[in-house]
Amino acid sequence: MDAMGTQTEIIKQIVHKKDSYVVCLKSNPPTLYNQVKSWFEIQSSRQFTGVKMTDYRQIEKGHNRIEKRRVWAIPVSEFGGLYNQDKWAGLQTVVIVERFHQQWNGTSHEVQIYLISLTVDAQKHGFIIRKHWSIENQEDWVLDVTFEEDKSRIRAFNSPRNLALLRRMALNALNL
Repeated sequence: MDAMGTQTEIIKQIVHKKDSYVVCLKSNPPTLYNQVKSWFEIQSSRQFTGVKMTDYRQIEKGHNRIEKRRVWAIPVSEFGGLYNQDKWAGLQTVVIVERFHQQWNGTSHEVQIYLISLTVDAQKHGFIIRKHWSIENQEDWVLDVTFEEDKSRIRAFNSPRNLALLRRMALNALNL
């Protein structure tokens, strides 16, 4: 799930239904996010010496760009206790993904953090996260090409949200 779905109540419902989760952690909740981010920066500077984890690297070339990804899967126990850890039902792994996008006009860099209820496996988690983003990107592209969503000038009140919902419903109907 995207950061919007990273809420402890949603996580409880997922675990209650005996399912697993992969949720993106941004500055929602800020204390936990900053704790993991600081831990990563410190351990990265120490080259993760003595840290139990798995990591995975991947390079993809295509569409006039090169994307380099590194995925670290770290058991929650390595953090020595996370902020409000008991509220994150079933949490087993923190995954950190670092991406470099190299294009003709420059290179971008981003680091994303994920909370995961699955056991530590950087390659598997990297695949799951990548699959989610490919689906999301594909849907966004279709919405923009089909409905020219990016050109929409609708901005008032709940109109953008309502129209986005209608577009997605229409897209789902077309796909059926």
